[in-house]
Formats: sequence, structure tokens, C-alpha cells
Amino acid sequence: MVNGPLLGKICMFALPLALSGILQLLFNAADIVVVGNFAGSTALAAVGSTGALINLIVNVFIGLSVGTNVLVARYYGAGQQKDLEETVHTSIATSLVSGVILIILGILLAKPLLSLMGTPDDVIDQAALYMRIFFIGMPVNMLYNFGAAVLRAVGDTKRPLYFLFIAGVVNVLLNLFFVIVCGLGVAGVAIATVISQAISAVLVTLCLIKSDGPYALDLKKLRIKKDKLIGMARIGLPAGLQGAIFSISNVLIQSSINSFGSTAMAGSTAASNIEGFVYTGMNAFHQAALSFTGQNAGAGKYHRIGKILGQCVLLVTGVGLVLGLGAYLLGGPLLHIYSSDPQVVAYGLERMLVICTVYFICGIMDVLVGSLRGLGYSIVPMIVSVVGVCGLRVLWIYTVFAAERSLFVLYLSYPVTWLITALIHFASYLVIYHKKVKPKIAGQQPAQEQ
Repeated sequence: MVNGPLLGKICMFALPLALSGILQLLFNAADIVVVGNFAGSTALAAVGSTGALINLIVNVFIGLSVGTNVLVARYYGAGQQKDLEETVHTSIATSLVSGVILIILGILLAKPLLSLMGTPDDVIDQAALYMRIFFIGMPVNMLYNFGAAVLRAVGDTKRPLYFLFIAGVVNVLLNLFFVIVCGLGVAGVAIATVISQAISAVLVTLCLIKSDGPYALDLKKLRIKKDKLIGMARIGLPAGLQGAIFSISNVLIQSSINSFGSTAMAGSTAASNIEGFVYTGMNAFHQAALSFTGQNAGAGKYHRIGKILGQCVLLVTGVGLVLGLGAYLLGGPLLHIYSSDPQVVAYGLERMLVICTVYFICGIMDVLVGSLRGLGYSIVPMIVSVVGVCGLRVLWIYTVFAAERSLFVLYLSYPVTWLITALIHFASYLVIYHKKVKPKIAGQQPAQEQ
């Protein structure tokens, strides 16, 4: 990551990462497709209505894995093996502790929070059941996310892809078995998801144990080092809090969607799942900006920082336009995979028109955030995102949407807030680059590009 031309390496890094994310999405897509076709639109709405709420509870802990990525990339780029080893073991231990905490939170808070969201009576019991089973699998979910963050930070995005492919195949087969053969409905897809996540977690753990690099995992050394946890939290906690606050605004949007009934919920669920594939394709470049910037900053190659951002922005824009417009143009056939109900399809297309066609703006916003975090700045993007996205969305719901209650107006809050927030992130990046990065470039010897 720290030598030679960047464009090819960014693409080589991002492609397996995008495919890994798509496989993760297939876990949820398989749940939704199977339950929508074999258990009905109410079950489809039940599974889909939990997404924003699950993210609200989980995102603070997932944010710590961002801290893992940045610290591991920095120590790996700088060749600081002892710090690297301690960070890896602290991260894995933290993932397991986080998973246990999440089991308790998920089981206790599932139904009360669904009630607060105004989940319809014909959906809430199934949604609560899905959430409780899903949260039982949180330790393995966290273990995979933290372990994969370590591998991504050192440039290995291929093996997590292989692991997710294996787990994804198992997930689809178990979905079909539990729902069609056993008739378990939403409980069946939740159980299948937990089992498949356990498989991917075991595989990534074995990969780290068998590694001969400085990031190898030794179970006997698992312990939480206070300074490394603080370092992870300093970078990752703001990212996690940002994600959680994002989820609050998404919960409010989901509550507003719920007010249009279970058919609208089902359409939004299907469209949101398709959008997820577009987002994952773009998010690979957010991860690339984060890891490449972190390693080059650790290695003192500050003259490469601006190039990394520029190339990631160009790539994410191209991918966002191709995937977003493609998803919308193929929206009808794609939505029919999830449900044959024409009303569900119509509701889904309405959402995709507003979001998919301009989704690249969200990709640019995330790449800017990745670059800032890679440089070690996590508070600034958190504050900007919280105010620019979350605050404005909440304001939109209580003003614009309140004045014109339609799904189109509600969905319009997404692109408006992405654009405003991306512009503020860019201004923040320019200030930090000129104050912090440029002086370091000027103070170095002429660039030793290889």
C-alpha cells in the first residue's frame, strides 16, 4: 500500500472487499427472499423492520472495529510489531466481550424498542422473535467483524471473501430447510443467519491463528491492553457513535414508513435490501481510503495521501453511478424476486427512484470520512455527520415531511442530507490537509517514490 502506483492496488484491494460485503448482504437477502416468498408479506415486513433497530444497538461496538483497522494499518505500515501484536489480541478479546453485552441488550430491548417505533400489531411479535434470535449470535458476529478488520488493515481482503462465500452457501441452504421444510418462518431465517455467521467467525479466527505474520493470533495471549483499547476507542468510538446516531435518524424514518402500513414496509424493505448491494460496492472504497491512508501515514508517505483520496473519489463515483442507475432500471424484476405483490413492487420502486439514482453522493461522503479517519481524525467526521445527516434528517421529518406526508418526500431526506454533509466533510478535509499534512510533506526529503 505504501509504494508504487495506487490505482491498480486500490482496485485490487476494493474488489474482494466489495464481494465480501455483497456476500454478507446475501445473508440478509436470502432471509428476505425466502421469507417473502414462503411466509408472506407480513413476515417480510417483520424481518425488514428490524434493520435500523439492530444497527442502532450494534453500531457503537462495530465502530470499535474501525479503530482496530486504523491502528493495525498504522503499526503494520510503521513496522511496530509489538504494538501490532497487542492491538490484534486486544481487538479479538474486545469483540467477544462486546458480543456478550449485545446478547443482553438485544434480548431485553427488542420488543420495547419495536413498540416505540410504532411497529404494526400484525408484525411486532415476529420482528421481536427475529431480533432476539439474531442477537444470540452477536459474539460470533463481532468476532468476524474484528478479525476481518485486522486482515483488511494488512491488505488481505481475499480470505474474508472466501470465508463469507462458504458461510453464504450454508445460510441459503439452511434458510430453505428451516422455512420450507420445518415451517419455522422468521425464526428459521434468524437461526440460519446465526449458524452461518458462526462459520465465518471460526474461519477468520483460524486464519489469524495459522498466520505466520506479525498479526498472528495466539489464544493464550488474549487480553485487553488498556492503552490499545483506548487507542481503538479514540478512533472507533466516535465512528460507532456516529453510526448509532445515524441509526436513530433511520429508526425515525422507519417509524414514518411504518405509518403507511405493512405493504409499504415490505416494499421499502425489499428496495432497501437492493440498495444495500449498491452501498456495499461503494463502501469498499471507503475501506480502501481508510486502510491506504492509515498505512501511508504510518510509513510517513504523506505525499501519497491526496492521491489516495482523489482516486478513491473517482472510483466510488463511477461505481455508484453504474450500480445505482442499473439497480433502478432493473428495479421491477429485482423487486419481484422479493415479492410477487404488485403493491409491494410499486412501493419499492418509489424508494429506489429517489435513492439509487443519486447514491454516488453517499459514496463520496463516506470516502472523505475514510480519509479523515485514516489520518487519525475521528471526532471531526463524527460531529459533521451527526449534525449534517442525522440532525438534518430529524429536522426534515418534523418540518418538510410533516407538511407533506408522502413517502417520496420522506425518502428525499436521504440525498439532500448526503450532499450537504459531503460538502462539509470536504471543507474539513481541506483544512486538516493544509494544516497537518502539507507541513509534513514540506519537511520531508524529496518523495522516495518506488
